[in-house]
Amino acid sequence: MTFLPALAVALAFTASPPAPRTFRVDYFHTGTATTETFSLDRLVLEPLPFPGRLDRAVDDLGLGKYLFEVRDARSDELLYSRGFASIFGEWETTDEARGAARTFSESVRFPAPSAPVKLVLKKRAPDQSFREAWTLLVDPANQFADDAPPPSPGPLLALRRSGPPARKFDLLLVGDGYTAAERGRFEADARRLVKALFHAEPWRSRQGDVNVWGLCPPSDQPGVSRPSTGVHRRSRVGATYDAFGSERYVLSFENRSLRDVASFAPYDALAILVNGDTYGGGGIFNLYATVAARSRWAEYIFVHELGHSVAALADEYFTSDTAYLPAQGRVEPWEANVTHDPKAAKWADLIQPGTPLPTPWPRDRFTARAREIQEQRKAIRKRNGPEREMDALFTQQQKEETALLSPFNGPVGAFEGANYEPAGTFRPQADCIMFSRDPVPFCAVCRRTLDRVLDLYAAPSAR
Repeated sequence: MTFLPALAVALAFTASPPAPRTFRVDYFHTGTATTETFSLDRLVLEPLPFPGRLDRAVDDLGLGKYLFEVRDARSDELLYSRGFASIFGEWETTDEARGAARTFSESVRFPAPSAPVKLVLKKRAPDQSFREAWTLLVDPANQFADDAPPPSPGPLLALRRSGPPARKFDLLLVGDGYTAAERGRFEADARRLVKALFHAEPWRSRQGDVNVWGLCPPSDQPGVSRPSTGVHRRSRVGATYDAFGSERYVLSFENRSLRDVASFAPYDALAILVNGDTYGGGGIFNLYATVAARSRWAEYIFVHELGHSVAALADEYFTSDTAYLPAQGRVEPWEANVTHDPKAAKWADLIQPGTPLPTPWPRDRFTARAREIQEQRKAIRKRNGPEREMDALFTQQQKEETALLSPFNGPVGAFEGANYEPAGTFRPQADCIMFSRDPVPFCAVCRRTLDRVLDLYAAPSAR
């Protein structure tokens, strides 16, 4: 096993001249479906150098429900920016948010400034513009800026080293629910999932642009919380099933602790590997992805959820139940791979002349069968059936859907049914990793979006 002290690894790969340390602002995001406020929690100077490219500090991709900017306090010069999404941004669309307020811990990270800066947090408006929601003056010399290293989560595992973090896209895998005796299991799970990731394009072509690291703070008990079955666990990572009442949705609501754990590795993106075989996962743009690492479908879930968390890709499926309420009005989705436009203006450059728009596919037949399978899925979970039953159901679904969709999975078009809506929303191709569990690649639009994100962090490899 390749375990190295985190600080030694980071310093060994630090570009010349040395990068500034990573500065983090932890804050509270509070509100309801119609209100939201922000308040400072703490200022943190993380132990390691900032891993991102300083020559690509400004995010010009236009992705995310939110955007944060770091501006010079005197000149207002834009120094750094990144789009992102958040747990609050999802929760505010649930039925619970209509009648109650909740608070979520969130963080933003950027190169430690040498002088006071303004942190400006913006939220996307219905017209797609970003509007200021909160501004905070950040003084790096503030006596309360915490530079004490938190308790170590254990040694850093180097899963793939392609070069200096400042020139590469750094992906950190954090284990949760693995006891100290199960560290070897974590490494095996991590290596298996990384292998699956680099099997999918564009990850396969971009391997030389990616570093992958692993951390696994030991848990007292194996597994993570699954409240719907009465199982509760406490760990430094805090992953749990049943987020927002969805049995398959895995999130961590322990952001403060998770960020302290992650601060021992260079990272641009996070993924939480859950020690469990019950189907589940999740992904939020520029927050993290989660995956039940021992599920029969873990490889698929891992690649799919990283599509969400790395490139802000929307779910292209529309037959599964979600906790989110339908959007009010017909606001065009900001995600790159779904649209309300039947002419698919977002990816018009990829559509061959003569392609019918909307593009025909057996939507009614697909939908009817998918609904039947969803009812069987609910029945299995309601009686807490063994996971092998769910695996068998999904295997049958995969076989049927692959046979049905493969004749239509050709050129890019506008296929109706996407983003949890059966009508009025369109996806680029009939099948895609963001649409089904079928053995298919990312669609052309998803691949292009992933490439653009990777370019923001890593110089394109010679390929």
